[in-house]
Amino acid sequence: MTIRSPSRIFVVGGTGAQGLPVIGALVADGKYAVRALSRDATSRRAKALLALGPVEIVEGSFADEDTLRRGFRGCDGAYINIDGFNTGEKTEMYWAIRSYEIAIEEGIKLFVYGNLDYALKKAGYDSRFRTGHYDGKGRIGEWILFQNQANRDRMAAAVFTTGPYMEMAISAMTPMSPTVEDGVVTWRVPLGNGTVPHVALADCGYYARWLFDHPERANGLDLEVAIEQVDYHKLAAAFEAVTGHPARYIDTELDAYWHGPLKNSADLPAGYNADPDDKSTMSFRDNFTGFWTLWKHGIVQRDYTLLDEIHPNRIRSVEEWLRREDQAGRDLGQGSLWDRVQPENLFKHPPLLKLVEDRRKGRL
Repeated sequence: MTIRSPSRIFVVGGTGAQGLPVIGALVADGKYAVRALSRDATSRRAKALLALGPVEIVEGSFADEDTLRRGFRGCDGAYINIDGFNTGEKTEMYWAIRSYEIAIEEGIKLFVYGNLDYALKKAGYDSRFRTGHYDGKGRIGEWILFQNQANRDRMAAAVFTTGPYMEMAISAMTPMSPTVEDGVVTWRVPLGNGTVPHVALADCGYYARWLFDHPERANGLDLEVAIEQVDYHKLAAAFEAVTGHPARYIDTELDAYWHGPLKNSADLPAGYNADPDDKSTMSFRDNFTGFWTLWKHGIVQRDYTLLDEIHPNRIRSVEEWLRREDQAGRDLGQGSLWDRVQPENLFKHPPLLKLVEDRRKGRL
Protein backbone atom coordinates (compact mmCIF):
# COMPACT_ATOMS: atom_id res chain seq x y z
CA MET A 1 0.00 0.00 0.00
CA THR A 2 1.21 3.48 -0.84
CA ILE A 3 0.85 5.81 2.14
CA ARG A 4 0.51 9.50 1.42
CA SER A 5 1.82 12.13 3.81
CA PRO A 6 -0.95 13.65 5.95
CA SER A 7 -1.91 17.28 5.59
CA ARG A 8 -3.49 18.12 8.95
CA ILE A 9 -1.98 16.71 12.13
CA PHE A 10 -3.55 16.48 15.56
CA VAL A 11 -0.94 16.99 18.28
CA VAL A 12 -1.23 16.02 21.93
CA GLY A 13 1.64 17.43 24.00
CA GLY A 14 2.17 20.44 21.75
CA THR A 15 2.73 22.87 24.62
CA GLY A 16 5.51 20.76 26.15
CA ALA A 17 9.23 21.32 25.70
CA GLN A 18 9.29 18.82 22.82
CA GLY A 19 5.98 19.84 21.29
CA LEU A 20 6.99 23.41 20.50
CA PRO A 21 9.90 22.53 18.16
CA VAL A 22 7.97 19.59 16.68
CA ILE A 23 5.05 21.78 15.71
CA GLY A 24 7.44 24.48 14.53
CA ALA A 25 9.09 22.00 12.17
CA LEU A 26 5.76 20.66 10.91
CA VAL A 27 4.32 24.05 9.95
CA ALA A 28 7.56 25.77 8.91
CA ASP A 29 6.89 25.65 5.15
CA GLY A 30 3.10 25.31 5.08
CA LYS A 31 3.07 21.64 4.04
CA TYR A 32 1.22 20.68 7.19
CA ALA A 33 -1.39 22.37 9.35
CA VAL A 34 -1.60 21.46 13.03
CA ARG A 35 -4.46 21.17 15.49
CA ALA A 36 -2.92 21.23 18.97
CA LEU A 37 -4.60 20.21 22.20
CA SER A 38 -4.16 22.46 25.25
CA ARG A 39 -5.84 22.47 28.63
CA ASP A 40 -5.63 26.28 28.52
CA ALA A 41 -5.88 27.99 25.14
CA THR A 42 -4.91 31.31 26.74
CA SER A 43 -1.61 30.05 28.20
CA ARG A 44 1.76 31.47 27.20
CA ARG A 45 2.73 28.23 25.51
CA ALA A 46 -0.54 27.90 23.56
CA LYS A 47 -0.14 31.45 22.27
CA ALA A 48 3.44 30.66 21.25
CA LEU A 49 2.14 27.79 19.13
CA LEU A 50 -0.32 30.05 17.32
CA ALA A 51 2.55 32.33 16.36
CA LEU A 52 4.37 29.51 14.54
CA GLY A 53 2.08 29.29 11.51
CA PRO A 54 -1.05 27.33 10.53
CA VAL A 55 -1.89 26.13 14.05
CA GLU A 56 -5.28 25.94 15.75
CA ILE A 57 -5.83 25.20 19.42
CA VAL A 58 -8.43 22.78 20.73
CA GLU A 59 -9.02 23.31 24.43
CA GLY A 60 -9.54 20.26 26.56
CA SER A 61 -7.88 17.17 27.97
CA PHE A 62 -6.44 14.05 26.35
CA ALA A 63 -8.16 12.17 29.21
CA ASP A 64 -11.53 12.69 27.55
CA GLU A 65 -12.78 10.60 24.63
CA ASP A 66 -15.01 13.35 23.25
CA THR A 67 -12.06 15.75 23.18
CA LEU A 68 -9.85 13.18 21.47
CA ARG A 69 -12.50 12.57 18.81
CA ARG A 70 -12.87 16.30 18.27
CA GLY A 71 -9.13 16.56 17.86
CA PHE A 72 -8.70 13.64 15.48
CA ARG A 73 -11.76 14.39 13.33
CA GLY A 74 -10.79 16.19 10.15
CA CYS A 75 -7.12 15.33 10.59
CA ASP A 76 -5.22 12.60 8.77
CA GLY A 77 -2.10 12.54 10.96
CA ALA A 78 -1.46 12.44 14.71
CA TYR A 79 1.47 13.09 17.01
CA ILE A 80 0.64 11.86 20.52
CA ASN A 81 3.01 12.63 23.40
CA ILE A 82 1.12 12.38 26.68
CA ASP A 83 2.48 14.21 29.73
CA GLY A 84 3.31 11.40 32.13
CA PHE A 85 4.27 13.87 34.85
CA ASN A 86 0.65 15.02 34.83
CA THR A 87 -0.98 11.60 34.64
CA GLY A 88 1.32 9.17 36.36
CA GLU A 89 2.32 5.85 34.84
CA LYS A 90 -0.99 3.93 34.94
CA THR A 91 -3.24 6.67 33.62
CA GLU A 92 -0.83 7.54 30.83
CA MET A 93 -0.85 3.95 29.62
CA TYR A 94 -4.65 3.81 29.46
CA TRP A 95 -5.06 7.07 27.55
CA ALA A 96 -2.22 6.28 25.17
CA ILE A 97 -3.98 3.04 24.26
CA ARG A 98 -7.33 4.78 23.81
CA SER A 99 -5.67 7.47 21.70
CA TYR A 100 -4.41 4.81 19.30
CA GLU A 101 -7.74 3.01 19.18
CA ILE A 102 -9.78 6.18 18.60
CA ALA A 103 -7.29 7.40 15.97
CA ILE A 104 -7.96 4.27 13.89
CA GLU A 105 -11.70 4.70 14.30
CA GLU A 106 -11.54 8.36 13.23
CA GLY A 107 -9.56 7.63 10.06
CA ILE A 108 -6.04 8.79 10.95
CA LYS A 109 -3.56 7.61 8.29
CA LEU A 110 -0.27 8.07 10.19
CA PHE A 111 0.00 7.89 13.98
CA VAL A 112 3.29 8.92 15.61
CA TYR A 113 3.71 8.10 19.29
CA GLY A 114 6.05 10.18 21.45
CA ASN A 115 7.96 7.50 23.33
CA LEU A 116 10.73 6.85 25.84
CA ASP A 117 12.84 3.72 26.32
CA TYR A 118 11.24 0.73 28.03
CA ALA A 119 13.97 0.93 30.65
CA LEU A 120 12.86 -1.97 32.80
CA LYS A 121 12.78 -4.38 29.85
CA LYS A 122 16.10 -3.17 28.42
CA ALA A 123 17.64 -3.76 31.85
CA GLY A 124 16.43 -7.37 31.93
CA TYR A 125 13.46 -6.63 34.24
CA ASP A 126 15.75 -5.67 37.11
CA SER A 127 13.68 -3.30 39.24
CA ARG A 128 16.71 -1.22 40.20
CA PHE A 129 16.23 0.33 36.76
CA ARG A 130 12.48 0.88 36.99
CA THR A 131 11.67 4.41 35.83
CA GLY A 132 7.93 4.99 35.73
CA HIS A 133 7.80 7.87 33.27
CA TYR A 134 9.99 5.85 30.89
CA ASP A 135 8.41 2.42 31.34
CA GLY A 136 4.85 3.72 31.00
CA LYS A 137 5.63 5.08 27.56
CA GLY A 138 7.93 2.22 26.56
CA ARG A 139 5.33 -0.46 27.18
CA ILE A 140 2.84 1.39 24.98
CA GLY A 141 5.45 1.99 22.29
CA GLU A 142 5.90 -1.77 22.02
CA TRP A 143 2.13 -2.33 22.14
CA ILE A 144 1.59 0.11 19.27
CA LEU A 145 4.21 -1.59 17.12
CA PHE A 146 2.57 -4.95 17.86
CA GLN A 147 -0.89 -3.62 16.94
CA ASN A 148 0.63 -2.17 13.80
CA GLN A 149 1.43 -5.65 12.51
CA ALA A 150 -2.31 -6.19 12.03
CA ASN A 151 -3.35 -2.58 11.34
CA ARG A 152 -0.49 -1.15 9.24
CA ASP A 153 -2.59 -1.03 6.05
CA ARG A 154 -5.43 0.76 7.81
CA MET A 155 -3.36 3.21 9.89
CA ALA A 156 0.42 3.50 9.65
CA ALA A 157 2.14 3.93 13.01
CA ALA A 158 5.61 4.96 14.14
CA VAL A 159 7.23 5.31 17.54
CA PHE A 160 9.52 8.27 18.19
CA THR A 161 11.81 7.51 21.15
CA THR A 162 13.67 10.47 22.63
CA GLY A 163 15.40 10.97 25.99
CA PRO A 164 16.58 13.66 28.40
CA TYR A 165 16.80 17.00 26.64
CA MET A 166 20.29 18.44 26.40
CA GLU A 167 18.71 21.75 27.36
CA MET A 168 17.96 20.32 30.81
CA ALA A 169 21.68 20.43 31.63
CA ILE A 170 21.71 24.24 31.46
CA SER A 171 18.21 24.96 32.79
CA ALA A 172 16.70 25.55 36.21
CA MET A 173 14.71 22.97 38.15
CA THR A 174 15.61 19.82 36.22
CA PRO A 175 17.24 16.60 37.47
CA MET A 176 20.60 17.80 36.08
CA SER A 177 20.50 21.55 36.68
CA PRO A 178 23.96 23.10 37.12
CA THR A 179 25.13 25.18 40.03
CA VAL A 180 27.95 27.73 40.19
CA GLU A 181 30.25 26.99 43.12
CA ASP A 182 33.19 29.33 43.76
CA GLY A 183 33.09 30.42 40.14
CA VAL A 184 32.97 26.87 38.74
CA VAL A 185 29.93 25.56 36.85
CA THR A 186 29.18 22.24 38.54
CA TRP A 187 27.00 19.24 37.76
CA ARG A 188 26.46 17.09 40.87
CA VAL A 189 24.59 14.00 39.68
CA PRO A 190 24.74 10.25 40.51
CA LEU A 191 26.05 9.15 37.11
CA GLY A 192 29.37 7.50 37.94
CA ASN A 193 31.21 6.87 34.68
CA GLY A 194 27.98 6.39 32.78
CA THR A 195 26.59 8.41 29.91
CA VAL A 196 23.25 10.01 29.08
CA PRO A 197 21.81 9.78 25.53
CA HIS A 198 20.78 13.42 25.51
CA VAL A 199 18.63 14.75 22.68
CA ALA A 200 18.55 18.24 21.17
CA LEU A 201 15.08 19.74 20.95
CA ALA A 202 15.80 21.30 17.55
CA ASP A 203 16.72 17.86 16.21
CA CYS A 204 13.48 16.45 17.63
CA GLY A 205 11.60 18.80 15.32
CA TYR A 206 13.56 17.54 12.33
CA TYR A 207 13.08 13.85 13.17
CA ALA A 208 9.34 14.22 13.79
CA ARG A 209 8.94 16.05 10.48
CA TRP A 210 10.95 13.30 8.74
CA LEU A 211 8.52 10.66 9.99
CA PHE A 212 5.55 12.51 8.48
CA ASP A 213 7.45 13.23 5.26
CA HIS A 214 8.37 9.53 4.85
CA PRO A 215 5.25 7.64 5.95
CA GLU A 216 6.06 4.38 4.17
CA ARG A 217 9.46 4.10 5.84
CA ALA A 218 8.04 5.36 9.14
CA ASN A 219 5.36 2.67 9.22
CA GLY A 220 6.43 0.19 11.92
CA LEU A 221 9.61 2.10 12.82
CA ASP A 222 10.86 2.87 16.31
CA LEU A 223 13.08 5.88 15.68
CA GLU A 224 15.37 6.15 18.71
CA VAL A 225 17.32 9.43 18.74
CA ALA A 226 20.11 11.23 20.63
CA ILE A 227 23.04 13.57 20.04
CA GLU A 228 25.57 11.13 21.52
CA GLN A 229 26.15 9.20 24.74
CA VAL A 230 27.06 12.24 26.86
CA ASP A 231 29.79 11.66 29.43
CA TYR A 232 29.46 14.44 32.02
CA HIS A 233 33.23 14.77 32.30
CA LYS A 234 33.07 15.54 28.58
CA LEU A 235 30.14 17.91 29.15
CA ALA A 236 32.21 19.91 31.65
CA ALA A 237 35.27 19.97 29.38
CA ALA A 238 33.14 21.10 26.44
CA PHE A 239 31.57 23.85 28.54
CA GLU A 240 35.04 25.11 29.41
CA ALA A 241 36.13 24.98 25.76
CA VAL A 242 33.08 26.91 24.59
CA THR A 243 32.85 29.54 27.34
CA GLY A 244 36.41 29.86 28.60
CA HIS A 245 35.12 29.43 32.16
CA PRO A 246 35.78 26.49 34.50
CA ALA A 247 33.32 23.64 34.79
CA ARG A 248 33.30 20.23 36.45
CA TYR A 249 31.24 17.11 36.99
CA ILE A 250 31.17 15.63 40.49
CA ASP A 251 29.81 12.12 40.81
CA THR A 252 27.37 12.17 43.72
CA GLU A 253 25.98 9.44 45.92
CA LEU A 254 22.22 9.05 45.66
CA ASP A 255 21.65 9.99 49.28
CA ALA A 256 23.53 13.27 48.83
CA TYR A 257 21.71 13.92 45.53
CA TRP A 258 18.33 13.57 47.24
CA HIS A 259 19.40 15.95 49.98
CA GLY A 260 20.29 18.56 47.36
CA PRO A 261 18.04 20.92 45.36
CA LEU A 262 15.42 18.20 44.72
CA LYS A 263 14.91 17.24 48.36
CA ASN A 264 11.52 18.97 48.63
CA SER A 265 10.20 16.97 45.68
CA ALA A 266 11.68 13.61 46.62
CA ASP A 267 8.62 12.10 48.29
CA LEU A 268 5.98 13.60 45.99
CA PRO A 269 4.32 11.41 43.35
CA ALA A 270 6.27 11.58 40.08
CA GLY A 271 2.95 12.12 38.32
CA TYR A 272 1.23 14.90 40.19
CA ASN A 273 -2.30 13.65 39.41
CA ALA A 274 -1.47 10.07 40.42
CA ASP A 275 -2.92 8.70 43.66
CA PRO A 276 -0.15 8.77 46.30
CA ASP A 277 -1.97 5.98 48.18
CA ASP A 278 -1.86 3.68 45.14
CA LYS A 279 1.08 1.35 45.70
CA SER A 280 1.90 1.46 41.97
CA THR A 281 2.60 5.21 42.16
CA MET A 282 6.31 5.95 42.15
CA SER A 283 7.70 8.84 44.15
CA PHE A 284 9.90 11.37 42.46
CA ARG A 285 12.84 9.86 44.38
CA ASP A 286 12.14 6.28 43.26
CA ASN A 287 11.45 7.29 39.68
CA PHE A 288 14.63 9.32 39.24
CA THR A 289 16.76 6.88 41.19
CA GLY A 290 15.89 4.37 38.47
CA PHE A 291 16.54 7.06 35.86
CA TRP A 292 20.11 7.72 37.03
CA THR A 293 20.82 4.02 37.57
CA LEU A 294 19.81 3.42 33.95
CA TRP A 295 22.37 5.90 32.61
CA LYS A 296 25.06 4.90 35.10
CA HIS A 297 25.04 1.33 33.79
CA GLY A 298 24.87 2.17 30.07
CA ILE A 299 21.63 0.28 29.44
CA VAL A 300 20.35 2.54 26.64
CA GLN A 301 22.23 2.88 23.36
CA ARG A 302 21.45 4.35 19.94
CA ASP A 303 22.10 3.53 16.28
CA TYR A 304 24.03 6.67 15.33
CA THR A 305 24.72 5.39 11.80
CA LEU A 306 20.96 5.35 11.15
CA LEU A 307 20.60 8.83 12.62
CA ASP A 308 23.40 10.12 10.37
CA GLU A 309 21.50 8.76 7.38
CA ILE A 310 18.14 10.25 8.39
CA HIS A 311 19.52 13.60 9.55
CA PRO A 312 22.89 14.30 7.86
CA ASN A 313 23.14 17.71 9.57
CA ARG A 314 22.22 16.48 13.02
CA ILE A 315 24.07 17.68 16.11
CA ARG A 316 26.70 15.01 16.80
CA SER A 317 28.43 16.09 20.01
CA VAL A 318 27.79 17.91 23.24
CA GLU A 319 30.41 20.51 22.31
CA GLU A 320 28.68 21.23 19.00
CA TRP A 321 25.38 21.62 20.86
CA LEU A 322 26.92 23.96 23.44
CA ARG A 323 28.45 26.15 20.71
CA ARG A 324 25.09 26.43 18.95
CA GLU A 325 23.30 27.14 22.20
CA ASP A 326 25.86 29.77 23.23
CA GLN A 327 25.42 31.61 19.92
CA ALA A 328 21.64 31.29 20.01
CA GLY A 329 21.53 32.84 23.47
CA ARG A 330 23.69 35.74 22.37
CA ASP A 331 21.49 36.30 19.30
CA LEU A 332 18.40 36.45 21.55
CA GLY A 333 20.03 38.94 23.90
CA GLN A 334 20.23 36.41 26.74
CA GLY A 335 24.01 36.49 26.95
CA SER A 336 26.54 33.67 26.75
CA LEU A 337 26.05 30.26 28.30
CA TRP A 338 28.25 31.37 31.17
CA ASP A 339 25.95 34.33 31.77
CA ARG A 340 22.82 32.21 31.53
CA VAL A 341 23.82 29.63 34.17
CA GLN A 342 24.61 32.23 36.81
CA PRO A 343 22.20 31.89 39.73
CA GLU A 344 20.85 35.41 39.25
CA ASN A 345 19.99 34.59 35.61
CA LEU A 346 19.01 30.93 35.67
CA PHE A 347 15.43 31.65 36.77
CA LYS A 348 14.89 34.76 34.63
CA HIS A 349 13.35 32.99 31.66
CA PRO A 350 10.25 30.76 31.47
CA PRO A 351 10.96 27.19 32.59
CA LEU A 352 12.00 24.62 29.99
CA LEU A 353 9.78 21.90 31.45
CA LYS A 354 6.03 22.34 31.42
CA LEU A 355 5.47 20.65 34.78
CA VAL A 356 7.69 23.33 36.36
CA GLU A 357 5.79 26.13 34.65
CA ASP A 358 2.51 24.51 35.71
CA ARG A 359 3.87 24.15 39.27
CA ARG A 360 2.81 20.50 39.25
CA LYS A 361 -0.85 21.52 39.13
CA GLY A 362 -3.64 21.13 36.63
CA ARG A 363 -6.36 18.70 35.69
CA LEU A 364 -5.79 15.59 33.65
